[in-house]
Amino acid sequence: QVQLVESGGGLVQPGGSLRLSCAASGSIFSINAMGWYRQTPGKQRELVAEITSGGRTNYADSVKGRFTISRDNAKNTVYLQMNSLKPEDTADYYCNLDTRKSRYWGKGTLVTVSS
Repeated sequence: QVQLVESGGGLVQPGGSLRLSCAASGSIFSINAMGWYRQTPGKQRELVAEITSGGRTNYADSVKGRFTISRDNAKNTVYLQMNSLKPEDTADYYCNLDTRKSRYWGKGTLVTVSS
């Protein structure tokens, strides 16, 4: 059984920062990548950032230069440092774990950027 637990979401003012964490536990084998997705009502879930087992990163154009994804392989934990937050960053953020066996999702954490 695999479980992903996100933390770090909350309310922040424009220009502020948040750091999201996602800890994976359980029977995890052969991780391909871990990443963060976000979704707002009426919109399709979109990739925000991902990091592969080899350390390669990929970011949505809208967050490049502001967000940084990192990982701690020993802890099976991925982080998303979000700086210079904008109101349009408001969304439910979901952690994703991609393995050779399956893909897993966290329950999500809400990030609200508002004055």
